[in-house]
Amino acid sequence: MASNRPAPEAPYLPTQRDTETFGHGGFRADDGSFDHSYDAFSAGPAAGGPADGPFEEWNPTADTVLPVRGRHRVAKQRGGLARSSTVLGVGVIAAVGAGGMASAQTGKPPVSISMPDLPSVGSLLPGDEDDRAGTDTATPLSSAAGVVTAAADDDRSTGTTAGQALVGRIMAQAEEQQDQVAAKAAAEAAAAAEKQAAEAAAKAAKEAEAKAAAAKKKAAEEAAKKAEAERLAALAKQYTLPTSSYTITSTFGQAGVYWSSGYHTGLDFAAPTGTLIKAVHSGTITEAGWAGSYGYRTILTLDDGTELWFCHQSSINVSVGQQVSTGDVIGRVGKTGNVTGAHLHMEVHPDGSASGVDPMAWLQDKGLNP
Repeated sequence: MASNRPAPEAPYLPTQRDTETFGHGGFRADDGSFDHSYDAFSAGPAAGGPADGPFEEWNPTADTVLPVRGRHRVAKQRGGLARSSTVLGVGVIAAVGAGGMASAQTGKPPVSISMPDLPSVGSLLPGDEDDRAGTDTATPLSSAAGVVTAAADDDRSTGTTAGQALVGRIMAQAEEQQDQVAAKAAAEAAAAAEKQAAEAAAKAAKEAEAKAAAAKKKAAEEAAKKAEAERLAALAKQYTLPTSSYTITSTFGQAGVYWSSGYHTGLDFAAPTGTLIKAVHSGTITEAGWAGSYGYRTILTLDDGTELWFCHQSSINVSVGQQVSTGDVIGRVGKTGNVTGAHLHMEVHPDGSASGVDPMAWLQDKGLNP
């Protein structure tokens, strides 16, 4: 740096003390008297004063004042400038970079920016010497500008501007994001397809299982039905209906005033008088004779203890204790007892109980269909 030239000495300006000592119009002589030939404030050229009139006030300028050496202390600002030269350096670098981008977009050559070597920002901030110890070694701003300029020169030497490099990075990032989105979409599609396939397989398996269960159930039902048919066929060979050429006129449980209990306790087969009555199954005759309102009645007891009552007969063809087989004639249809017409009244009493069961259901269970 250039050295400062010495500043000229300022002209002497009498002070108030001098005025009081020497007087307003001159100065004290060697003998102690006052010389009024020179008036510092009004003397003209004749009195030895300034040539252009009365003495003027002296205003110091940059050329007349010596520079002050050493650091200046600036009042601390609260919440203002950061205590580091790095902040200012980053700002300058950003500004230089922005200039480079602008030149890259407009196509004009970049303009070199020269920065004077400035002291570190930390040295200008108030505070203790220890607080500024970490900021005095910051890189001058001109060096930071040179680094940015060198980087721009390198880009121009390789044929790539800062704008083109930025566009390349943006495009690369966009392509990477697109690849990520495509990979994610493909993974989601694969997961959805796998889930759909699993659901379809589970549904098909469930349907197949339901079909198999239905087929198994149907087969079991058919087998049971077949077995029941075979059983009924075998029983049908052992059982027979009590008469033929008949009409069902009253069923079990039918209500009416004709029955003392208030409802019908058997099954009526209406047929002409004298129609043959046959043994439904093999058994033993345990009763044969008159039974009051039942008229002539024959009771056939089967091997399992079930009693079959045949009532209102016109005649009885068997006697007590006689063994009969299926289809043997045991009597004839009539209208004896409490009746309104010729018919066979049949009752079924399991184990000889007083209350009977429905003869229609019992005959059907034996493979017969009245």
